Amino acid sequence: MKFPILRLQRLRQNPILRKMFQEIRLSVSDLIMPYFVVPGRGVKKEINSMPGQYHFSIDVFLEELEEVKNLKIPAIILFGIPKIKDNMGSEAYDEEGIIQSAVRAIKEKIPEIVIITDVCLCEYTDHGHCGLISNNKIDNDLSLELISKIALSQARAGADIVAPSDMMDGRVKSIREILDKNGYYQIPIMSYAVKYASSFYGPFREAASCAPLFGDRKNYQMDYRRDKEAILEAGLDIQEGADILMVKPALAYLDIISKIKEKFNHPLAAYSVSGEYNMVKAASKAGWIKEEEMIAEILTGIKRAGADIIITYFAKDVAKLIHGGVI
Repeated sequence: MKFPILRLQRLRQNPILRKMFQEIRLSVSDLIMPYFVVPGRGVKKEINSMPGQYHFSIDVFLEELEEVKNLKIPAIILFGIPKIKDNMGSEAYDEEGIIQSAVRAIKEKIPEIVIITDVCLCEYTDHGHCGLISNNKIDNDLSLELISKIALSQARAGADIVAPSDMMDGRVKSIREILDKNGYYQIPIMSYAVKYASSFYGPFREAASCAPLFGDRKNYQMDYRRDKEAILEAGLDIQEGADILMVKPALAYLDIISKIKEKFNHPLAAYSVSGEYNMVKAASKAGWIKEEEMIAEILTGIKRAGADIIITYFAKDVAKLIHGGVI
């Protein structure tokens, strides 16, 4: 059929019709909220580089999570800032470390929230890199032992999902083996399978105090000018035992999300990162955009590309919009 018999505008004429025929719908169950936990008590400090996001001590964080629970956001992902950083990132796998302590406290008070823990060394090392340094270079194979120890310690504390973000080759296999050996064979691995070396991470690095003291992460994170490598990375992680794949960042990599979903049809997460968050916040503060509409459009685009779940600093805002019928 052709115009004038077929008029595609007919089903766009009012909000009810538009909502009835939506093909992509955001749901609260799509959302994961990231958080930064820090030592101490009574701490709720706004992060300079990320307006509207905070460093929480565990006691205050438990109060914050009551809102997450009430909004029915199913899951959170945790990043920790330790008391002391060293060249081995030792607090990352300390049974009494900040993340391990936070996980136990959450599980005791709000056990229904799914806790995802970031598995990496960068927040815990004094040099800010995601692996161990040997002869001024990242030693991939030496790092695997510690990466695996982090995941095991988090699982012991009660984490529901462990999420390696270090981009060391072989880390998923190493983590799967140590978890299974210790009886945690039901703990899923959400692998940062496709993590690009991106300028979108800037605000996060200040928030987590993890900017590298020398060099950069381009020798282990992916080059944004490569796309076929993303398929290889994702395929290898599936073979090694990844239960969920992740693409990070999201907004500039919608094509990668789409290709990986089409190729593998494996559970897929996308991380809408700090730089994406800040661009929306800055434009909104300047009065150039309508923040709520922009958030909804971006996250819907990420889901339309193929993401099953979305890690976003806007999770609470979006949940409120969904519950209010705005989205």
